[in-house]
Amino acid sequence: MTWTDKNAPSLAPSLDDFAALARQAFDALPGDFRRQAGDVVFRVDDFASEEVLDDLGIEDPFELTGLYQGVDLGRRSVLDPSPQPSMVFLYRRPILDEWCERGDVSLGELIAHVLVHEIGHHFGLSDDDIHRIEDEA
Repeated sequence: MTWTDKNAPSLAPSLDDFAALARQAFDALPGDFRRQAGDVVFRVDDFASEEVLDDLGIEDPFELTGLYQGVDLGRRSVLDPSPQPSMVFLYRRPILDEWCERGDVSLGELIAHVLVHEIGHHFGLSDDDIHRIEDEA
């Protein structure tokens, strides 16, 4: 049994387990999608930093499962200085909490969902755009 099974083992996966699941999810995406994402960097942390939570006005760290940080592709210009690498953060503890509460998806599916959502921001999509696409799918 693996973390991609809906009835996965009860032992909490490590940060490395999460990173492996994120890599599997990214590798399973269509090739054009992966190519357009470019050199986005993935990082897994237990929670968002206090600074990030404060900047977003979030009091409960379990409310944030992922975050895109960088200049989205639609706002980049060759005339701009070289930007910092775009990063997608996945927050292990909030994702685990949501996974346990839901019980209707595998951990791998939930990680893939959060990953794709944050890559959507890398493409310049808003939360409303992403939710509309998800509803239409």
